[in-house]
Amino acid sequence: MATVLTQDAAGAAIGDGAAEALVVNGVSHRFGEKQVLDNVSVTVDRGAFTVLLGLNGAGKSTLFALITRLYDNVSGEIRILGHDVRRKPTAALQRLGVVFQSRTLDSDLTLEQNLFYHAALHGIRKSEAKKRAVEALTTVGLQDRAHEKVRNLSGGQARRVEIARSLLHRPGLLLLDEATVGLDIGSRESVLSIVRGLVHREGMGVLWATHLIDEIAPTDRVVVLHKGRILYSGSVPGLLDATGKTNVREAFRTMTGTNDTAEAA
Repeated sequence: MATVLTQDAAGAAIGDGAAEALVVNGVSHRFGEKQVLDNVSVTVDRGAFTVLLGLNGAGKSTLFALITRLYDNVSGEIRILGHDVRRKPTAALQRLGVVFQSRTLDSDLTLEQNLFYHAALHGIRKSEAKKRAVEALTTVGLQDRAHEKVRNLSGGQARRVEIARSLLHRPGLLLLDEATVGLDIGSRESVLSIVRGLVHREGMGVLWATHLIDEIAPTDRVVVLHKGRILYSGSVPGLLDATGKTNVREAFRTMTGTNDTAEAA
């Protein structure tokens, strides 16, 4: 069994309290006989950008499905801003924003209409929804296209609308599962910049799942997930020190014992 390497967070906590944005503790999951997650523990601090790094099939999407209650965690615990997702699912999920890998906007509706529909699901009144929609679209730089249909947007712009939608109910934790898949370099950079801005300005906790090494910044927290197991959790410098390597790509190769680069071909 692989040894999990951990590193304590340094510096003062960011946010309005000591509670973490996300705590996953000792969670395992199976599909029949196949062990997909094995005793996984992940912590995302408030005001922190945490990267969940792993190859396709590592278990990242399964972990997200457990956090969002698409699957039920029957082992361990999952807490969002202190609320257990099994015991207090409503309170927990009200504090969670999600951008899934698959596209989920209605292309026949306008940007504004897509946001209004999501706001209604959260019980937000129409007058308040209009205000929040303007704020959210402004955050992602698309306020001037609110009345256009989604079908007219590029892939990167549509992804930014999905981020705006995830912010309508003002969550404290944001999950993004392979949010830049299929986007060009400029769109990837734009999406990353928007999400990092939310961390710095709003003190939001972010868990960013990816298999792309170049999306990791030196100041990020990194969790390496490989074949359903956490191999490392800590800072980028800590990852390099633990493996004796000078870059994240080589560190990932060494830690996982594979020649793959964790980058898409």
